[in-house]
Amino acid sequence: MGYKTITEDNIDILVVGAGLGGTGAAYEARYWGRDKKVVIAEKANIDRSGAVAQGLYAINCYMGTRWGENNPEDHVRYARMDLMGMVREDLAFDMARHVDSAVHKFEEWGLPLMKDPKRADLPEGDIGKGAYMREGRWQIMIHGESYKPIVAEAAKVNADKTFNRIMVTHLLMDDAQDNRIAGAVGFNVRTGNYHVFKSKTVICGAGGASNIFKPRSVGEGAGRVWYAPWSSGSAYALMIEAGAKMTQMENRIVLARFKDGYGPVGAYFLHLHTYTQNAYGDEYESKWFPALEKMVGKAYLDTKNQHFSHKPIPTCLRNHAFISEVAAGRGPIHMVTVEAFQDPHLEEVGWENFLGMTVGQAVLWAATDIDPKYINPELTTSEPYVMGSHATGCGAWCSGPKDISGDIPEYFWGYNRMMTVDGLFGAGDAVGGTPHAFSSGSFTEGRLSAKAACKYIDDGKANGINVSQKQIDDRKEEIYKPLTTYQVGSNEIVGGTVSPSYILPFPGLQRLQKLMDEYAGGVTVQYMTNDKLLNMGLAKMAILEEDLDKVAAEDIHQLLRAWELKHRHRTSECVIQHTLFREETRWPGYYYRGDKMKLDDKNWHVLTTSHRDRNTGEYTMEKQPLYHLIDEK
Repeated sequence: MGYKTITEDNIDILVVGAGLGGTGAAYEARYWGRDKKVVIAEKANIDRSGAVAQGLYAINCYMGTRWGENNPEDHVRYARMDLMGMVREDLAFDMARHVDSAVHKFEEWGLPLMKDPKRADLPEGDIGKGAYMREGRWQIMIHGESYKPIVAEAAKVNADKTFNRIMVTHLLMDDAQDNRIAGAVGFNVRTGNYHVFKSKTVICGAGGASNIFKPRSVGEGAGRVWYAPWSSGSAYALMIEAGAKMTQMENRIVLARFKDGYGPVGAYFLHLHTYTQNAYGDEYESKWFPALEKMVGKAYLDTKNQHFSHKPIPTCLRNHAFISEVAAGRGPIHMVTVEAFQDPHLEEVGWENFLGMTVGQAVLWAATDIDPKYINPELTTSEPYVMGSHATGCGAWCSGPKDISGDIPEYFWGYNRMMTVDGLFGAGDAVGGTPHAFSSGSFTEGRLSAKAACKYIDDGKANGINVSQKQIDDRKEEIYKPLTTYQVGSNEIVGGTVSPSYILPFPGLQRLQKLMDEYAGGVTVQYMTNDKLLNMGLAKMAILEEDLDKVAAEDIHQLLRAWELKHRHRTSECVIQHTLFREETRWPGYYYRGDKMKLDDKNWHVLTTSHRDRNTGEYTMEKQPLYHLIDEK
């Protein structure tokens, strides 16, 4: 194989993954590190990468403090309630107190944010004058088809170099000091060249995990998923392999979305004021709440007083009602759009909502003769996804900011958003315990991590890093092994894709998805699992890992798929370990432990963490204290 080795040396801050978290890191690193070398390594192209690649119709995390709308404390309370208590409140508050300034930057850079016409005519000096148009309490509406290119430009002009089309497969570790980061390696998915990045710090802004559970869309619909299909769990696999502690990896998310196209429902519920009903035209949610209250307790669902408390019902509990109603034989669930779409303006907004971020949903409706002005479209619940920036909090166990977390040893070890590996920082999906960050919050976390990374370097914590040539050569051999496996093994068969000598990436992915679906609580089993299934799943994951040592790649593109599969596998293994460890059903509607069907605050009002030994592969699971730093009112 004649692939060149390209080494980028003397990097101060390496940003791995240039979604919203990574772009925020690159932008902010230049402010705090005028003399520092900042490099971006992105798997796709920074202009259209990450979860925001297709665009967004709303920014889902904006306090509106300057308009007197919300405070950071309010957002922490909201996230805490929605996650059934499981939030790192120091990290969530830190993000919330800075997120508005990020949104104001977006507007300054040219992102069109819609203004509220009802408040435009307020007198000068009125606190509400000029406020953005709200979709809900936390969401503001934007014309966001070009959201990512606009934000990417700010990152590109502030980075010294941007490497597109680099699949980062491994993080480099310091050979001079244990448990310290030293850079990353990967390959160019177009040329195949081997790239070595030697860096004092790494900020991981890679994506969460789609396609680890068997998706609802299969066959000709394969790839039509809700979260970015290219997100292969690199935000987790890279860190797990480096020995970082992970947290809340059991907290997968299941979403109610428009059927088959996975179109988001937020604008429909909040802005168009549509609502759901079962196949017979009945409201169904409330009938399931009394039994659900017994399952989770009044602290999370008080059926009698819910209306008066104005507390939003946690998303997972709404999912539970949806799933239960369909299981009772009264599906499908419909979104009632016919009423709202009689208003031409609302009809236009409804279609624009998808054309600006989920074109496939609009195309699917057109192709299947569904006009939401005359037909109420179907909804469904998705397969599970693993992520840390939407409404769940999977990710790495990170240090909080000194002014909030400094007196809490479990939450603070020196540098904001630094993981338990020295010099390794995170943003977006990579940071655990900070749900409801979304795009703006991920960008904000990138900024926070970059500021901390600069201080880490300035404090001399990255001095004396050494990466041996052996480590670099060993990683290169490991990365390109699937190509060699195919070259040798393909000579043993005369046709087809089945070989006694290797497994190909796509069959391997299907095997992983079937395993996760049936043993870890996917759609086929109505999100149900138990200790027996999970232990069987771990045993089968171990066998799959043995086989993945013989994964084969016909070309560079298949080499990309092979490493995405390996990252998905490592992420999935961690998900099962966490799901087995938490012996309760904390989030009914996301998944169920059939052997532990109740929420158990007495024993499990804690955060979970895991650590995988880099040498043995053994997991150590721990309970971490859950500190509620923001009062209830």
